Amino acid sequence: MAQSSPMNGGDGIYSYNKNSSLQRNGLNAAIELMKEALMENIDVKNLVGDSNTITIADLGCSVGPNTFFAMQTIIDILQHKYHHDSKTLEFQVLFNDSVFNDFNTLFASLPDQRNYFAAGVPGSFYGRLFPSSSVHVVFTSSSLHWLSRAPEELSIKHSAAWNGGRIHYTGAPEKVVKAYVDQFEEDMGVFLGARGEEIVGGGVIVILMPGVPHGLLTHDIGIALTFLESLLIDLVKEGLIDQEKFDSFNIPHLYPSVEQMKRVVQKNGDFEIVKMELITNATPNLDAPINIEGAIMHLRAFSEGTIAHHFGSSEIVDQIFDRALLQKTKFSHMLYPSGIKIPAQLFAVLQRK
Repeated sequence: MAQSSPMNGGDGIYSYNKNSSLQRNGLNAAIELMKEALMENIDVKNLVGDSNTITIADLGCSVGPNTFFAMQTIIDILQHKYHHDSKTLEFQVLFNDSVFNDFNTLFASLPDQRNYFAAGVPGSFYGRLFPSSSVHVVFTSSSLHWLSRAPEELSIKHSAAWNGGRIHYTGAPEKVVKAYVDQFEEDMGVFLGARGEEIVGGGVIVILMPGVPHGLLTHDIGIALTFLESLLIDLVKEGLIDQEKFDSFNIPHLYPSVEQMKRVVQKNGDFEIVKMELITNATPNLDAPINIEGAIMHLRAFSEGTIAHHFGSSEIVDQIFDRALLQKTKFSHMLYPSGIKIPAQLFAVLQRK
């Protein structure tokens, strides 16, 4: 059963550091919405009380540079909101990701001229990370679609949700989709419960993640995973991957609709929904051709660790993505007729009651 692994570390050609422009495009699309929501809903003076320190946490920060851009953007917004007061604010930024994340690369890349204190907090955000009522702003981008694990029933042959021959719920039967949805709702319940303990009253969570319109399941990332699936099937047919090992491999991703996300937030009850909508203009030019080779590099940057961990070999990763580049025309044909606006992002701001 596949478990999520951190993005590719380091600064090499296959690193997340060099292959995260799609995530940056999504962040760029949300900046004005984020500014508007924070300016209108955060009362900085009441938030900090007698202190002058604001604590911001980025959950799923990876290795940068997107996290530094996001953190500086939030700090700039809060400083602008508070500029009329005589008290000088100080900022503490807590960078969180898996214990296997490349924190060395992250901290070696910290901006020299930053106006905040930085610290790393390793661990899963599906659980407590910080002391009670200690965080003012939580930010998470391109992270919450990673489930805590792939649902166990997907790899059990006699289960109604057995997903043999596929690696995701894209194109899968309803029982498989339901298993993913149930896992997402369980994980989000844990996530919101933990953040409800950690965030001060009036503090916020800013969420940016892949999302889909109501009633639809397919996202462009899901199409990329279907392409990846086809490459793995070829390796199984050639005897390079064991069939049972392949059948037990399921990428732990889910891309929710606004309605799904609203449901889990309302069930939790700790947060008010300030803003929640789907952003469909997350690329600079929607009419520009898709950079297929860039999309393949992006796919490798976020999936390599999960593939290598499950199949127990980094060599298989090279074989998969060498073939991916040779079959890039096939990938292009899968993406273009999909009719999906690429990429769709769910944007949300939640405020602690």
